[in-house]
Amino acid sequence: MAEVETQRDGGVLTITLNRPDVLNAFNASMHAALGEALSEAEDASVRAVVLTGAGRGFCVGQDLTEFRGSAGDIGSRLRDTYHPNILAIRALEKPVIAVVNGAAAGAGLSFACACDIRIASEAASFVPAFINVGLVPDSGGTYFVVELLGYARAFEWMSSGRKLSAAEAREWGLVSEVVEADGLAARAAEVAARYASMPTRGVAMTKRLFSEAARNRLEEQLELEAELQTAATQTSDFREGVAAFLAKRKPEFTGS
Repeated sequence: MAEVETQRDGGVLTITLNRPDVLNAFNASMHAALGEALSEAEDASVRAVVLTGAGRGFCVGQDLTEFRGSAGDIGSRLRDTYHPNILAIRALEKPVIAVVNGAAAGAGLSFACACDIRIASEAASFVPAFINVGLVPDSGGTYFVVELLGYARAFEWMSSGRKLSAAEAREWGLVSEVVEADGLAARAAEVAARYASMPTRGVAMTKRLFSEAARNRLEEQLELEAELQTAATQTSDFREGVAAFLAKRKPEFTGS
């Protein structure tokens, strides 16, 4: 059984973490398979990516059975396996949608927060489990959660280890919507298909702008906006969008 499965539906690539017996906990081989799937997602024909989990969980972070003997050099483990996949998600020039079907804990929570959009099942839960075993958040957890929630709420939550329900996550703005469990797959497909039909390069450049906004001075951000707007006007989708607007018809974007 593949530890990460991929499925194409038009311009949508769905990546499913597939160790359901351990709630899709990460081990070295699953990291390698996820890296291959994210490389597949770089293909220009893929215009939206869904990341989800098989069975009852999204991902509960590191499989601690790998630490039975010794944890070893955790820093090297993070640099060699977790960091490349987090960076790959952020580098993808297309939207990545986390479809959180169950528990997202530890690094699984970090991975969900690294995505551009989060949709949750009402059965989902969000657990910053690191502190519960004496660890600190990793895999970008401190970076993405504070961007989503602000410092005060992010610190209180991540240092408490408290489980957050799907409804609370929606109230806090951690996820954009919560749907009934039996309707999650259909809603995820609907959202992903909508993004796959949009001007993909424009979406990608919007992703880059928001990613860099927090670190840029206003003058730098204005300049980046000008540069990327210039690039956007050179796309086929811009020409199609203007033509459709003037003709009062629905645009047919190709992602080019």
